Amino acid sequence: MKVKLIIIGKTKSKFLLDGENEYQKRLKHYCEFSELIIPNIKNAGKLSKNELKAKEGSLILDSLKNSDYVILLDNKGIMLSSIELSEFLNKKMVSSANEIVFVVGGAFGFSESVYKRANTKLSLSKMTFSHQMVRMVFKEQIYRAFTILKGEKYHHE
Repeated sequence: MKVKLIIIGKTKSKFLLDGENEYQKRLKHYCEFSELIIPNIKNAGKLSKNELKAKEGSLILDSLKNSDYVILLDNKGIMLSSIELSEFLNKKMVSSANEIVFVVGGAFGFSESVYKRANTKLSLSKMTFSHQMVRMVFKEQIYRAFTILKGEKYHHE
């Protein structure tokens, strides 16, 4: 299965980047995982929140294929347990050859056009995390989901 993560901007914090890299390395054993980093918008401070979301949204949409199954990591999304996430991924693997694309937006979220393109929205928590922190937490959860599917001992219930 192909899993892609699209993110706005680079992770700047070394400890988060180290965690991201560790889980991304582990994911190679379970799926074809790729990441697309969309550079931060230049002169973003001069734009309104909506203008910034629109520019980021345009870049996100340009990076998607029509066949992609798009999941936004968004605080308005559904919340799944780790086991439910593994079951969700398993259903997608069985039912579709399409790439599953998860998207982490910028600091202000997504434009309406990105919301309209999404197949679903997933929330990692009711709490708010920095968009950079979400990347590491998300990669760990995808790794955890695959270990659950394989019956490995990483996840304890």
